[in-house]
Amino acid sequence: MNRNLLGSLRLQVSRGLATLRGCALAALLVGVLSGCHLVSEEYRHVYVYVGTYTTSTPAEGIYKYRLDTTTGKLTAEGLAAESLSPSFLALHPNRKFLYAVNEHSQAVSAFAIDSTTGELTFLNQFSSRGAAPCHLVVDRIGKNVLVANYSTGSVAVLPIAVDGRLQPATAHMVHTQRGEPKPKKGPKGSKAHSINVDPQNRFAFAADTGLDQIFVYRFDSEKGTLVENDPNGVVTPHDMGPRHFAFRPDGKFAYVINETGNTVIAYAYDAERGVLAEIQTVPTLPVGFDQNSWTSDVQVHPSGRFLYGANRGHHSIAVYAIDEENGTLELVEIEPVRGEFPRGFGIDPTGRFFFSCNRQSNQIVVFRIDQESGALEATGDVIDLPSPTAMQFLPIYD
Repeated sequence: MNRNLLGSLRLQVSRGLATLRGCALAALLVGVLSGCHLVSEEYRHVYVYVGTYTTSTPAEGIYKYRLDTTTGKLTAEGLAAESLSPSFLALHPNRKFLYAVNEHSQAVSAFAIDSTTGELTFLNQFSSRGAAPCHLVVDRIGKNVLVANYSTGSVAVLPIAVDGRLQPATAHMVHTQRGEPKPKKGPKGSKAHSINVDPQNRFAFAADTGLDQIFVYRFDSEKGTLVENDPNGVVTPHDMGPRHFAFRPDGKFAYVINETGNTVIAYAYDAERGVLAEIQTVPTLPVGFDQNSWTSDVQVHPSGRFLYGANRGHHSIAVYAIDEENGTLELVEIEPVRGEFPRGFGIDPTGRFFFSCNRQSNQIVVFRIDQESGALEATGDVIDLPSPTAMQFLPIYD
């Protein structure tokens, strides 16, 4: 993209959305530019926050690192905040607040971010309205946190005050079985494992591992409400166990990774109706692998050209190229993570580096991303950390 076109695009977005809040405009602009395969060079540096599990290893909370976006090197800056099992994190679009699920205390915590040091200050904590909250997002204009509760199979909306503090839930939806339950190898009963909003901030998508369904809700950011869509979602094939969900930046296609099915399903997305239409299913494991493995996270590269999915058991990352016209996936490689049980991973904002959070081997392994193919190459850097599970990146601009 040349400078004139980029300037024109910025001007058009600015004029057309002048009445929107600053954070909403920033979020939309980032989405538009990432759809044009732009990689920002304006970062002074990037702070990285890592969520952890408090399980058999003595993880203490959220850890902070400084990322060199040229080399991919992570420099440890210590414990950013004490928190009980902050296994998933979400950054506010204004970059002033960070939110974490507390999986073992049925809560969501809010933190203020120091714009100079990146340090976290605890603000408050509210009930997630369910047991074992495992995933959360902040909506596109920063007015609400949406959270998925695994054990109770429910999702909730917690409004965000101007000062970043959480408020009591304004919506709480409990998932119910569609049709007669069938015998399953995977989790049984409702197990809400993730919740996401579409790029237009109009619909929310909750992947339920136990019910083999992606629930779709009409989402009102101003009111903080969820209303069942019509149709109310899609059912995946039996015992697939849909877990995490990701949109391509342009919002035309979406992808769900299936925990027990070890597959990714690609969908075309009707943004006006909030409807997903299945277009392809691809495996995440190599042909002939017959041992136990379960997928975890799925993410689209900031360019929108590649998709990554993690395998726990096979201990690898499946890398796919995304067809820009029809959204289908073509396998590039299945790359070992050089550790065990990748519970989650991160892709830095420049799209150059990939970080595998290997929970059972207590490490983060760094990979360089080939910008042409999306393939991963280990840099040799390994960071020791108890039970890492998730990452968020905070760019700091000059």
